[in-house]
Amino acid sequence: MSRIAFGTWQLGGDWGSFDEDTAIAAIHHARELGVNLFDTAQAYGFGKSEAMLGKALREELKRDRDNLVIATKGGIKPRSERPRDSRREWLTQGVEDSLRFLDVDHIDLYQIHWPDTDAPAEETAGILQEFVDAGKIRHVGVSNYDAAGLAAFDETRPVETLQPPYHLFRRDIETDPLPYARENDIGVLVYSPLGSGLLTGAFTPETTFEKTDWRSRSSAFTGDTFLRNLAVVDRLKEFAAGKGISVSQLAIAWTLAQPGVHVAIVGARKAANVEASLAAADIDLSADELAEIDRLTADAVPVSGASPEGVA
Repeated sequence: MSRIAFGTWQLGGDWGSFDEDTAIAAIHHARELGVNLFDTAQAYGFGKSEAMLGKALREELKRDRDNLVIATKGGIKPRSERPRDSRREWLTQGVEDSLRFLDVDHIDLYQIHWPDTDAPAEETAGILQEFVDAGKIRHVGVSNYDAAGLAAFDETRPVETLQPPYHLFRRDIETDPLPYARENDIGVLVYSPLGSGLLTGAFTPETTFEKTDWRSRSSAFTGDTFLRNLAVVDRLKEFAAGKGISVSQLAIAWTLAQPGVHVAIVGARKAANVEASLAAADIDLSADELAEIDRLTADAVPVSGASPEGVA
């Protein structure tokens, strides 16, 4: 798989308005540049993101299916009475809906989007194995799990991949579950390596977000937390400029430099943003440079993000 995956959360309606044709052009451009891993989810607009991805890749999916890796996620129902739902009925509906929206006969990687503590891990793992046996999915992963959740899942069938949030302002996976993933040969595909835009260098203290954008309700993008982290980004910008790269590229390269991280999932709604992200995969950071980045971010405020229950 390509070390940069094209993420599609931004195509589900949770990030404000966008132009569909421009977004599809970005997907096409990513494919032209060698991206072969595309990540989406049932919950991204409840089919909107999957349908758009399927539409953008339809001809190649029909012509050369095995050269594309389509990953999606299920097992949550945001804004419902049970926002995390890994029971058989909802997972079955999720797999069938994803196959239909993507217009494919199998899903390469199916991931449980968030752990459901009310559904036994062995039951969830067993259901997914049934989908593998039926040929509807080929590989099984999880997202947002801790080490204990991974271990419980592993007792029934191996977890093949883990998708956690990870960026310079959110580093908690370094203690749990990244060590478990390394020790147990689990592929790690991190999401939000740009801190949901914080690390793009595009924001100022005056930046605001549309009401339909989840960041308008997030503490990470308001008040003192936002201002303090923007100051950190300014220092990182200067450091990146000294290397002749952008702060976005620095953030992605830093993420991929961490032991045990295999793929960074980066979203884009414009083709112009794709090339810069892909170039970041080829940037090498020395031990001294990584230590300097740690020093520059030492006073960063840790942030969280969206979950099935809402936005922190």
